[in-house]
Amino acid sequence: MKLYYAPDTCSLSPHIVLRELALTFELVKVDNGSKRTADGRNFRLINPKGYVAALELDDGKILTEGPAIVQYLADLKPESRLAPPAKSWERVRLQEWLNFITSEIHAGSALLFNKALPDDVLAIFREKLFRRFDYLQTTLDEKAYLLGASFSVADAYLFTVLGWCKLFNIELDRWPALVAYRARISARPAVQAALLAEASQ
Repeated sequence: MKLYYAPDTCSLSPHIVLRELALTFELVKVDNGSKRTADGRNFRLINPKGYVAALELDDGKILTEGPAIVQYLADLKPESRLAPPAKSWERVRLQEWLNFITSEIHAGSALLFNKALPDDVLAIFREKLFRRFDYLQTTLDEKAYLLGASFSVADAYLFTVLGWCKLFNIELDRWPALVAYRARISARPAVQAALLAEASQ
């Protein structure tokens, strides 16, 4: 398999999951500006949407969209318990969290990258994002991970998008449960390996 990624993007989430599962894969860096891969290919021919992450399977099929990718990967090794079994109530809860992270945290944060927006508009989006952080604070004050006691693919995704706060000068100290959560996930060997690999390429 090949994972097409760019640093400081949501592609870190499937990268972490690949390492958690100890799957064999190749990392292919994508330049977000030029849309070229590190080996000179036009990334839009791989993913016409033009953004990472994209997972290329050994048979040449391409899968895009992080929540779909991480669930696909987890199901390759169900014994890992990174995703609850298909058709279970717990799996629906996982999908609920993945949708919340996508629509409320990922999309809400992505707006802050837009330097063309006036400060007063950015302030509105920041406050909306902070209300979502308030909700996460309440949730993670009561349990170690989003689904309870064990790490899941949803945690890899939330860890990734919370990491963008440093790019927006957002301090998480206001939400101590999120600080503790990030520290807990940062300590995982797979997470450390993924961050190191992306920093060294």
